[in-house]
Amino acid sequence: MGDLRLREEKLRRGIYLLPNAFTTAALFAGFYAIVQAMNDRFEAAAIAIFAAMVLDGMDGRVARLTNTQSAFGEQYDSLSDMTSFGVAPALVIYEWSLHGLGRWGWLAAFVYVAGAALRLARFNTNIAVVDKRYFQGLPSPAAAAMVAGFVWLAVDNKFPMQDGLLAWTAFALTLYAGVSMVSNAPFFSGKSFALGRSVPFWGILLVVAVFVFVSSDPPLVLFGLFVIYGLSGWVQWLWRWNRVRRLQQERRIDA
Repeated sequence: MGDLRLREEKLRRGIYLLPNAFTTAALFAGFYAIVQAMNDRFEAAAIAIFAAMVLDGMDGRVARLTNTQSAFGEQYDSLSDMTSFGVAPALVIYEWSLHGLGRWGWLAAFVYVAGAALRLARFNTNIAVVDKRYFQGLPSPAAAAMVAGFVWLAVDNKFPMQDGLLAWTAFALTLYAGVSMVSNAPFFSGKSFALGRSVPFWGILLVVAVFVFVSSDPPLVLFGLFVIYGLSGWVQWLWRWNRVRRLQQERRIDA
């Protein structure tokens, strides 16, 4: 009986290979983005951040599908996210454009990094008490996709780097992403969508259409989609605020 209990404890303390392999791959992609940015290969750096985003989305789903969730995996995933979606995007956009703004450039990059760290810390502490349908604040992968998407779009279309407007646009976008991560704006999580349930035939056609749409111009389409998502939480927040205000006014009238 004692040997069985000891064996069970060892299994609980063990590290599940499959989901943590995806987390490690996401961490590698984030580190690769940093290395490529230091070598002035900004398009490769931006693509690596998007690859990290895909891998990060897979590790949690793999863990749930295979019933291999663990406390170690959760902590490892957060540390990986901090590198891939916190430090990497800030360094990429700083090396690409923000360094030309002097201290304003590195301050904007730091605001983004601090926002990502605070966002992840709050997510870990509030995971059991928030509405599963919505994220509290912009998720760090989406914020990273906005920043990396802008770099990819600008490099792919050869935007003029001499234009000061480009650097200040990058500055504003970086600040917006950093502040949005620590906001209370509700962003749709997509966790209510179950991959295991059956869908109509047109659902498969819709997936194919999305792939075709994204592949038509990946930098433009991906950046546009994540900008829309990055604004959606604030639209939802304003709609809720306006609804609460109307209800309060109606109660005052009724009283």
